[in-house]
Amino acid sequence: MSDDQGRITNGRATDGVYGNLTDYGDLGFSKFIRRAFLNSAGLDGTDVDRPVIGIVNTTSDYTTCHREMPQMIDAVKRGVLEAGGIPFVFPVMSLGEILTNPTTMLFRNLMAMEVEEQVTSQPMDAVVLLGGCDKTVPAELMAAASADIPAIQLVVGPMTVGDYKGERLGACTDCRRMWTEYRSGRVGDEEIWEINAELAPSAGTCMVMGTASTMGCLVEALGMALPFAGTAPSVSSERLRLSVATGRQAVELARSGRKPSEIMTEAAFKNAIVVLAAIAGSTNAIIHLTAIARRLGLDIDLEDFHAIAQKIPVLVDCKPAGSNYLPDMHRDGGVPALLKELEDHLDLDALTVTGQTLGEQLADALGPQDWQDTIKHLDEPLKGPGALVTLRGSLAPGGAVLKAAAASPHLLVHEGVAHVFDSLEELEETLDDESLGLTPDHVLIMRNIGPVAAGMPEAGSIPIPKYLARQGVRDMVRISDGRMSGTAYGTVVLHVTPEAAVGGPLALVRNGDRIRLDVPGRAVDLLVDEAELERRRAELTAPVPPKRGWRRLYATHVVQASDGADLDFLQGE
Repeated sequence: MSDDQGRITNGRATDGVYGNLTDYGDLGFSKFIRRAFLNSAGLDGTDVDRPVIGIVNTTSDYTTCHREMPQMIDAVKRGVLEAGGIPFVFPVMSLGEILTNPTTMLFRNLMAMEVEEQVTSQPMDAVVLLGGCDKTVPAELMAAASADIPAIQLVVGPMTVGDYKGERLGACTDCRRMWTEYRSGRVGDEEIWEINAELAPSAGTCMVMGTASTMGCLVEALGMALPFAGTAPSVSSERLRLSVATGRQAVELARSGRKPSEIMTEAAFKNAIVVLAAIAGSTNAIIHLTAIARRLGLDIDLEDFHAIAQKIPVLVDCKPAGSNYLPDMHRDGGVPALLKELEDHLDLDALTVTGQTLGEQLADALGPQDWQDTIKHLDEPLKGPGALVTLRGSLAPGGAVLKAAAASPHLLVHEGVAHVFDSLEELEETLDDESLGLTPDHVLIMRNIGPVAAGMPEAGSIPIPKYLARQGVRDMVRISDGRMSGTAYGTVVLHVTPEAAVGGPLALVRNGDRIRLDVPGRAVDLLVDEAELERRRAELTAPVPPKRGWRRLYATHVVQASDGADLDFLQGE
């Protein structure tokens, strides 16, 4: 070992503790003083003569999903030490969706920037990315793509499933369903709070196929996590064993030098989209996968998502498109069983963090077994192809998305009168006002909640007006430039591009205009003549961006949803 040239481990030069040296204008002094402070931490020469493995810590009391993360970190550290590495845990901002205003999506790119800067400014030969709640995983993968040092993802895993009077319940599809029942008067005041206590019964992420579960499945499909790491329950011993194995694998990555850019290739993203279609995953994953791919200079776009989804049927029976939960999918074979069933639709030459190709990894894997009911066979799918649809038209010339698998079939072709909400405050104040005269045939428009306007909150799944819910109405066509939770359901057109705040056609809609949705025809149109639209366009005024801080930087540099809603200067070439 030579302090001047770095360390040789298994034939590969590594920087170890001497990577990313602090600038003092004297290289020898930089190493000398670094060793002094490592001594202060109790690390001796044997400790520091090992590959350094950074471990991202997103523990926070505000991110309840990550409650078990301290145990996972201890297990990862054990795996790192067993494999001959030295673990360094470091904190980054933690994004807990439910306790963050206005939405964690506003801060996904900020977290990605922070993780990238920490990874590239501190000594580490590889990094373990611990996350789970919706935006933490994509933020970490975006950072890994940009930093491009050896990295492996480890999610916290899903919650266990709750129970109320014999009915299985889970966050947050059942949160929304039960709240709708409460608004309709079918569930009483006392009962709703009894139900509330069962919706999130343990640590972990939402156990339906929401965004967190979707991203857990996709990190396996991308090759960035170990098999079964995407679905093992948060409170299980298997989650801890996977944590240890992830720590060991991180050391192997450090020694081999295998980088995210070698794993997250175009082929890997296409594989992930195949899985996204098969699980009827969250529409948010479209934005996240696009953002990660664009960090690597890969041109993944809405047409890729649509084209693949039209070929792949829905195979996983999980809410909101089905009836089961992610722990059921894990019990029934997890992502490896699903990948085995999809083998003919995947690029099996794609490399994974294990050093094996996907094909090699699946060689001995078992497909869906006859005794289980969560993962279906291609010849007997849960639903046909087309779980996710991308739309265009005069209302969304840059594109929009809809989760057809969770929509009402009778609304997939619909023409109705628009009612527009210009802000979330207006929505809250007026939605339940019966004088609006809203009917089940109306098309509800929620605008000014796109990336530039509001950071894209999950407000696109507009609640059904209370008086209509009491009549038994459970779905209406809803259109917005915002997002909806992956746990939500209904005939909801999302991510309308360009958004209203940048002058998109959504800004031109007026109450009483007719809107036509044609999902089979992939169209969403504003049925107003062009001359009238030009007149309205001339009256538009651009919104004033926030005055300072992150929100100003975000609003002035964020790209549209169809391009991943990243900051323009962070995308790869």
